[in-house]
Amino acid sequence: MDNNIVNDYKKSVDKTISAYKKYLSTVKTGRAHTAIFENLMVESYGQNMPLKQLATISTPDASTVVIQPWDSSTLKEIEKVILKENMGFTPQNDGKTIKINIPPMTEEDRKKVVKLMKQETEKYKVTLRNSRKKANKTIKDMEKDKIISEDESKKLEKDIQKVLDESTKKIDELFKTKEKEITSI
Repeated sequence: MDNNIVNDYKKSVDKTISAYKKYLSTVKTGRAHTAIFENLMVESYGQNMPLKQLATISTPDASTVVIQPWDSSTLKEIEKVILKENMGFTPQNDGKTIKINIPPMTEEDRKKVVKLMKQETEKYKVTLRNSRKKANKTIKDMEKDKIISEDESKKLEKDIQKVLDESTKKIDELFKTKEKEITSI
């Protein structure tokens, strides 16, 4: 039973790190990448669908994203969504594809993005710490109810802290990698 607490915490940590990676994939770097557009929701066939289910999204070079819908009737709707999202891009519709030129980021833009990314990263770390707090409370309750001994309680708390330390380190590494990608020209 007591190992379940650590395993549940690890699952929670894995979900948080996975969500953080997904967030990082959407951060603008000044280079073209498809992740920015993949999950835009487009009205098609009477329902909202992610863009990646309606089109091929590619990057023929470092500053261009090309969106080629499988059904050209969705082209206008895709273009409308990109403009509505106010991402700072102007889509160019040629009747078959949408080309988006990714403008190079200024030094000021890069600093803003890194600053926002730091704030968001801290939110993910807080989520990890809150999960630890919840796991530790469960451990304390089990100790209080005499389900586990004080020694087991201390060991479990130590295991939970170890997982937190490793996951925080992982998030910091992911942040540093993305920061380097943003600040390098």
